[in-house]
Amino acid sequence: MASDQIFIYGLLAVMVIFYIRKQLLARSLNNYSGTEAKQKVKTGSILLDVRTAGERSSLSIPSSIHIPVHELSSRMKELEKYKSKEIICYCASGSRSVSAGIKLKKAGFTVGNLKGGISSWNF
Repeated sequence: MASDQIFIYGLLAVMVIFYIRKQLLARSLNNYSGTEAKQKVKTGSILLDVRTAGERSSLSIPSSIHIPVHELSSRMKELEKYKSKEIICYCASGSRSVSAGIKLKKAGFTVGNLKGGISSWNF
């Protein structure tokens, strides 16, 4: 086997491991429907909007906190005061919110995800 092939197979193996790890972490998040998330908020959970500012300006869930997913690592300290509560992340479809949830979970937060994104929230 040529060294190029070994490198490519090694790279593919690492990519597969990271993909599987992300899937397992995503499954460890609490996933809520819009109705379930509303109930959780009524009992003290916090909503975190991880969409861009442009997306948020057109529609957002009242009382949610806004930190775009690409800014989350640098702004995580803003969420420290909510460490005793569950933070339910949401985005447009549910993909970015899973990534945000994984970051928060690794940092020791209790995290949920709004399945289906903001469109699953019944306004």
